[in-house]
Amino acid sequence: MTKKILIVAAHPDDEVLGCFGMVARLIKEGYEAYTLILGEGKTSRDEKNIKNELEILNSEIKKANEVIGIKKVFIEQFPDNKFDSVPLLDIVKVVAKIKDEIKPDIIFTHYEKDLNIDHQITYQAVITATRPMEDECVKEIYSFEILSSTEWNYPLSFSPDFFFDISDTLDLKIEAMKKYNSELREYPHPRSLEGIELNAKYQGMRVGKKYVEAFKSVRVIK
Repeated sequence: MTKKILIVAAHPDDEVLGCFGMVARLIKEGYEAYTLILGEGKTSRDEKNIKNELEILNSEIKKANEVIGIKKVFIEQFPDNKFDSVPLLDIVKVVAKIKDEIKPDIIFTHYEKDLNIDHQITYQAVITATRPMEDECVKEIYSFEILSSTEWNYPLSFSPDFFFDISDTLDLKIEAMKKYNSELREYPHPRSLEGIELNAKYQGMRVGKKYVEAFKSVRVIK
């Protein structure tokens, strides 16, 4: 039976930054992968012509996920950087609904202590929606780091214990990020193409590999 992956991300491009190197490799190995993006990702920035900006971003989401072969993208519209203004149960219900539809074996999501409040609440929603009951399909949950959020919190606490070699798929991750033209920044901003490569090198250096994505395991049942 084909194993399934669900990426649960707060904002567009979090899925790419967090785990697209690893997921691209797993897709090549025969896994099916899906993405759930909970937030609309723009309104907190006081953008002019916000409707047009959101249309552009939604187009970028689809193009970025197509790069690595994501089977389907689910897009919700929770308010950007205001997840704390929404009852947690509303977000949990969305995660649970998609989880029950897909029945993933593995979930990748945010780290619980990211600077961004939406990331924190997304983590809480995933943990709540995947309570380890006897019939729970999700057997593995991993938290990823997001450049310009995880490392910007203080004190730093992201301490990964799972390192995945993405030397053969970093190019796909970078190609996917290029599709998010409206979200990209110039180096030395962490959310730049150079920042992505440098972080993969840094995590790789820690474990003797060229390029790596690092994760914190939340629950792994074998």
